[in-house]
Amino acid sequence: MDTILFLGTDTEVIPNLIHYYYKNSKDNDSFLKAVNSACKDLKGSYAIEVICKDFPDTMIVAKKDSPLVIGTCNNENYVASDIPAILSYTKNFYLLEDNEIVELYKDKIHFYNNNLEEIKKEIKNIEWDATSSEKAGFPDYMLKEIYEQPNSVRETIGSRLKIGEKVNFDDIYISKEYLEKVNKIYLVACGTAMHAGLSIKPMLEQLCKIPVIVDVASEFRYRNPLIDSNTLCIFISQSGETADTIAALKLAKLNNSKTIAISNVIGSSITREADYTIYTHAGPEIAVASTKAYTAQVTLLALLSIYFAETLGNDVERIENIKKEILALPEKIQSILDNVSQIESFASKVYNEHDIFFLGRGIDYTVALEASLKLKEISYIHSDAYAAGELKHGPIALIENGITVIGIITDPSIIEKTISNIQEVITRGAKTFIVTNQNLNNDNYNEVIKIPSTDAMISPILSVIPLQLFAYYISKEKGLDVDKPRNLAKSVTVE
Repeated sequence: MDTILFLGTDTEVIPNLIHYYYKNSKDNDSFLKAVNSACKDLKGSYAIEVICKDFPDTMIVAKKDSPLVIGTCNNENYVASDIPAILSYTKNFYLLEDNEIVELYKDKIHFYNNNLEEIKKEIKNIEWDATSSEKAGFPDYMLKEIYEQPNSVRETIGSRLKIGEKVNFDDIYISKEYLEKVNKIYLVACGTAMHAGLSIKPMLEQLCKIPVIVDVASEFRYRNPLIDSNTLCIFISQSGETADTIAALKLAKLNNSKTIAISNVIGSSITREADYTIYTHAGPEIAVASTKAYTAQVTLLALLSIYFAETLGNDVERIENIKKEILALPEKIQSILDNVSQIESFASKVYNEHDIFFLGRGIDYTVALEASLKLKEISYIHSDAYAAGELKHGPIALIENGITVIGIITDPSIIEKTISNIQEVITRGAKTFIVTNQNLNNDNYNEVIKIPSTDAMISPILSVIPLQLFAYYISKEKGLDVDKPRNLAKSVTVE
């Protein structure tokens, strides 16, 4: 009689299932066949590396809907969930497709499909600098990545933008005829990437005159979105391995929508699924809380918006001004990073608080959402972001004497409205920390961080920097692990 096992997790189930097939096989390649047979029984996503005491020099590797890469160099082979993890050992990678299985030795690799027919795989060379995945003298990856933003934005702009020329997106071709037929654009992502989409929605709509919907990938895929061949769907993911975003992309393709992936990782799953792929050039981002990926995504989306508008022949004069402002971004970001003492000082005064609120209108509200997320992620302080005009519709009930409210004021067209809303919380005893590129004539604020002015449409790339630092310094004051906050992972590869 077979032993009955009561197993509680997939970590226990999978090896026992492999063992079941292995003990019932007499073939010389029984190890490989056992793993393959077990994988055919598995439902959902997985990435597994399997070893067996009877085959001490062999590892079997398989994946489905989860990231897994194989690096190779000098008769050595490596397995990891993503490229940065082993970038210091090799720049040569094999990128696995779903349902492929690998027989891995120290000095050789065999690839098979799920029928165990041997296949050939092409090596991808990843040109990231290995030192960029190290701390380089910074106490934390997050702080290093915040300070890398002038360069990551500059690299993302790259050769795409030159004054006097149209924005260059030769790696994708979206014709004027197609754009004129587009009935709406979806920007689909999760977390910080979704906030990048929200921040660029006004620019896309104003320059291209096309309705834009920003949706959370996990909601998009389950609500039968109204998409067809005249809908352009853009999917944003730093890692390119976010499970919900990949699933949403597949859904869009099933509905004949044209798809564009925006990712920071060459050859990632999302880039292999989309019709077109454009890359940010932020370099490896190690800290769980995303910083430089966000500003690189907003920068690239801004360039894409201009590309669409130029293709349509829209708003030429406004576009030329925005282009100049985009080229000035790296220097302006650096100027913020050169003056952080005021931010660090205010963080030291409020790090013990239990609630902190963020306010903004229009595009500043999208930055408030991202800033609030950063604070929650790494400091564990409860924080919420509200559209400033919604205060009297409920949130103002939360304001009490001594509470901290962060205000963001960068859009000159609505400055008076936002100031009026912030005065409402000041009269109720709130401490206020203001990030602005405007000249404010009010001495009631506890702290005002002045940032360089720019076009309102791209202001999130600057206004978010002090708020990333604010979250960072609060977390450090609390003695927390900034790079690895509790319960979070860098890439969410499951639902």
